[in-house]
Amino acid sequence: MGQSLIDWFGLEGYRTIWWRNGQSAIDGLATAKPDIVLCDIRLPDMTGEDILREAGPAIGRTPVVFITGFGDVAQAVRLMQSGAADYVTKPFDIEILMRRVEALIAPRWCMTEGWSLGQSPAIIEVERVIRRIASLDSTVLLQGPSGSGKEVAARLLHALGARAQLPLLAVNCASIPKDLLESEMFGHERGAFTGAHQRHEGHAERVQGGTLFLDEVSELPPDMQAKLLRLIEDRTFRRVGGDRLLPFRARLVAATNADLRERISKGLFREDLYFRLAVIVVDIPPLKSRVDDIVPLARRFVAEFAEVFDSRVRGLTPSAEEHLSSHDFPGNIRELRNRIERAVALCDLEWIGTADLFPETVPHVRGHAGRELSLAEAREAAERRVIVAALAATDGDVDLAADRLQVSRSTLFAKIKKLGVRS
Repeated sequence: MGQSLIDWFGLEGYRTIWWRNGQSAIDGLATAKPDIVLCDIRLPDMTGEDILREAGPAIGRTPVVFITGFGDVAQAVRLMQSGAADYVTKPFDIEILMRRVEALIAPRWCMTEGWSLGQSPAIIEVERVIRRIASLDSTVLLQGPSGSGKEVAARLLHALGARAQLPLLAVNCASIPKDLLESEMFGHERGAFTGAHQRHEGHAERVQGGTLFLDEVSELPPDMQAKLLRLIEDRTFRRVGGDRLLPFRARLVAATNADLRERISKGLFREDLYFRLAVIVVDIPPLKSRVDDIVPLARRFVAEFAEVFDSRVRGLTPSAEEHLSSHDFPGNIRELRNRIERAVALCDLEWIGTADLFPETVPHVRGHAGRELSLAEAREAAERRVIVAALAATDGDVDLAADRLQVSRSTLFAKIKKLGVRS
């Protein structure tokens, strides 16, 4: 079975290490840094439980999946309560195992090939375009709703191009006061205005030959639109108060969440500037049209914030992932990231539940009055609490817990898996 798994993972593009007994695994995990560990419960020299106990510090947050026969399922459940990510029973469908491994490895992506922006067809097509145009110097306009990932796309465009080792400067045109915008963009000479005590280099100069990313370019006032047009056409600029023309060597990438053609029709945006910016237009789709990306992005953010906060959080319950996939996300990726950050920061369990992600839908769980908990949410929360308490009271013995709960062993296993009970 080990050789068969090695062959399958190789075909899928994974790099593998095969330790044939427990001691080899413990020794190897001291130096290797795998992205996932698959382990049989019964090994020639020890059990999988021994490995989890001995190599726990080295394994850290790396997900561990145990492979077990039916007779060892109770031990597998205890291992999950001790921190294992999942278990599969022999015989198993290799395709199901591969999908489970891919889901667990998503936050620690380490395949030979993969997509940086996401895995949904819509965003893969965006990335294909970005990869094709990365080596060009043409001006690029990124269009998409707020929070959809336009700056991430701009950074990928920069990283894939010949300017990757040069600076990338991101400027939010809406966040700079209008009276400071020209000075921030082009710099100023000493004495150019009151308070200008020394020469200041602006973004157009400091970016050197890198990439200048102008976010929310639709918010530029008319006088700055004219100056930006001249920068693009002449590839030169002057500092405020200066008389010397300076070369502009950077690539320009702009982004907007507004309909620039509509703003042109209302006289709010210059049409000639639009055509200069829109040499290559890339539309970034909203998250609601990229449902396949929601859970992988959520897992990636969970891993990121768990490390930043040194949190005990390991992941999301299946129910939480289902709710994420069905949410409309009007705030797009920014909303998803913020929800995950708040959940990781406040969750006191190892697995983030629906109430942690969407407290506004279950306010009384968090002590807020007003709206009632949905029947499905109430049932799920109650069942999870009772199962966790029963397992704790029986020291993880599923048979005894099933007796206490007056359900069959198979029913309890199904509930454990559905509710993501890990502690």
